[in-house]
Amino acid sequence: MARHEQLIAALQHHFGFDVFKGNQEAIINNLMNGQDTFVLMPTGGGKSLCYQLPALLMPGMAIIVSPLIALMKNQVDAMRNFSEEDGVAHFINSSLSKQDILAVKADVMAGKTKMLYLAPESLQKDTNIDFLQGLFISFYAIDEAHCISEWGHDFRPEYRNIRAMVDRIGRAPIIALTATATPKVQHDIQKNLGMLDATVFKSSFNRPNLYYEIRPKTDDVNKELIKFIRSMNGKSGIVYCLARKEVEELAETLKINGISALPYHAGMDAPTRAANQDAFLMEECQIIVATIAFGMGIDKPDVRFVVHYDIPKSLEGYYQETGRAGRDGGEGYCLCFYDPKDIERLRKFQRDKPMAEQEIGNALLFETQSYAESTICRRKLLLHYFGEEYEKDNCGNCDNCRKTYRMLDAKELLSLTLETIEELNEKFKADHIVEILHGDRTAAVTSYRHTTLENFGIASDEEQSTLHAVIRQAMLTGYLTKDIESYGDLKITEEGRKFMKHPVPFEVPIEVKDEDEDEVNENQAANGEAADPILYAILKDERRNISKRMDVPPFVIFQDPSLEAMATTYPISLEELANIPGVGVGKAKRYGEAFIKIIKKYVEENNITRFEDTRVLSKARESTRKISIIHAIDRHIDLDDLAVSLGLSLEELLEEIEAIIYSGTKLNIGYFIDEVVDPDEKADILRYFKTATNDNIKLAMQELGEDDYDEIHVRLVRIQVHSELGY
Repeated sequence: MARHEQLIAALQHHFGFDVFKGNQEAIINNLMNGQDTFVLMPTGGGKSLCYQLPALLMPGMAIIVSPLIALMKNQVDAMRNFSEEDGVAHFINSSLSKQDILAVKADVMAGKTKMLYLAPESLQKDTNIDFLQGLFISFYAIDEAHCISEWGHDFRPEYRNIRAMVDRIGRAPIIALTATATPKVQHDIQKNLGMLDATVFKSSFNRPNLYYEIRPKTDDVNKELIKFIRSMNGKSGIVYCLARKEVEELAETLKINGISALPYHAGMDAPTRAANQDAFLMEECQIIVATIAFGMGIDKPDVRFVVHYDIPKSLEGYYQETGRAGRDGGEGYCLCFYDPKDIERLRKFQRDKPMAEQEIGNALLFETQSYAESTICRRKLLLHYFGEEYEKDNCGNCDNCRKTYRMLDAKELLSLTLETIEELNEKFKADHIVEILHGDRTAAVTSYRHTTLENFGIASDEEQSTLHAVIRQAMLTGYLTKDIESYGDLKITEEGRKFMKHPVPFEVPIEVKDEDEDEVNENQAANGEAADPILYAILKDERRNISKRMDVPPFVIFQDPSLEAMATTYPISLEELANIPGVGVGKAKRYGEAFIKIIKKYVEENNITRFEDTRVLSKARESTRKISIIHAIDRHIDLDDLAVSLGLSLEELLEEIEAIIYSGTKLNIGYFIDEVVDPDEKADILRYFKTATNDNIKLAMQELGEDDYDEIHVRLVRIQVHSELGY
């Protein structure tokens, strides 16, 4: 029987398929011919079958190196379901007892096992190497091979020792497989595994069924996330967070708001983690909220959306995680919330690492930031990053391709950019070039004395985002490239030098926005958050009446933002009112009845449909910091010392204290005021606030005299006023 017919028959017998997908058959043939093989195939392309089928057909046993216990378990279970013999596939890792490992080795020695999965840590144990040395190894499969490379998104140092372990056990063909690898990562993997001469099979990274979207990450991100999940009508989804604590808190928030969600991260105990994963796979819960520890190799074809709550650390990670959506070719919605502050936070985390690691990490972060801030087709950018060119300018299936743009004539800006890069001998990254053109006197620009360059500040009237867009477009057009070895320094290509001699038209897409609209009001209207002006006026009148009756300033009752929130969400119970920012349980009980009565009547008379179901509920708990501040003030601890102990500035501590006061807890900081504020100054400030109708600090400073009064002192006395008059 010819090899093709043999493979088709085996494919049908073992897996129930009639045809191979993409390059699968060519990959299997290459491996069975004894050749080293490198496979680049996107998630859902069928990488696992490329080593599972030949392992079943070839004499001996294949060793499969896999990074995660969950991945091994999933694939071993799948292989056992396809086979009549449970011993056909086994794994050895830290989850097994000594007795379990002895049972595995017995099946291996009996010749029952065709695939043995090992973590790299298990592979390098001397006891395992001694055991494997006496066996006939058909080949080595290195799954998730990007873990080898320091430039990969999930670098595992243990992976770099695999080649040495292979040499100790005994040579056999190697197949390395990954869903994400830039040309740099691919070369690094092949070099480390000693397989530079391997046959490379590269499938397209394009996943046309996936929709890519970046949204600004605002203070209302939880509300927006819940609204998005509800719009998916119970479909399965994954929400990725960077921190374990964030995973726990977000999963709890989703559950409180009626969404079936479970957490998953490496810090959980193994049984709970496995149970949560199984619940998601078995559709016993809709959402899994996880760190990047979840998903590698998880075979759930009907994940309909993947949300990145935080911006990922690299585009490789983003691509692989979004690739878990729509693996069956159906709908796949990839939503990422982006806040530039998250990028800065991730850069700070790099500071304690060796300099080379910092450079790599920052270069990867820059690519991610460029992707998030770009107006260019998301698909085009992603594929370009992985060394694949997407011929179309508009894919029609990402947020950028569905927006309206105007084309900016950027020929002159590109000329200036290329001139500056050349003048600096191609030794600097994009950020630095933009800072020079924009005229920013940053520490780096100043220290290199680049403020003296002729082009310094020459594009100061342009937005930095526009200058970055010019560089990104120049890279896509082939005028610029990045030198990976120097961690991302910009290099001018041959085409770029032709442009410098003979400039040709060069355009950059810029998103069209309606400049006449007030952006804040637009966002409020889009989210249903515009305050009802009639109700707001009624509530202000009621607050004024109560303040006169109680002889206290109106802001002591409720501040303006609290009234605006009431006129937006229409709370009709004390419990709902207590959830309004700046109210809390104390003030709700003290003043709330009158306001609730007014709102309830207004809602009924005007037949208003309330949007209470869009409110994000949170778990009732007092923060540790809040409790420690209250106790410290009760003990008359100096506020300067308290701020230092909490790692805060005095201004930040006062913000915390103000939040506590406004939500209904009384604090007496008179002991500290008496130490730092002059008695006459204190009397003047007290007199102002007791007669003012608004407690705004800027207004107070204007009235009192900015040159005569310290703003910190004014804030301190304002806190005392709220405590004395509000209770």
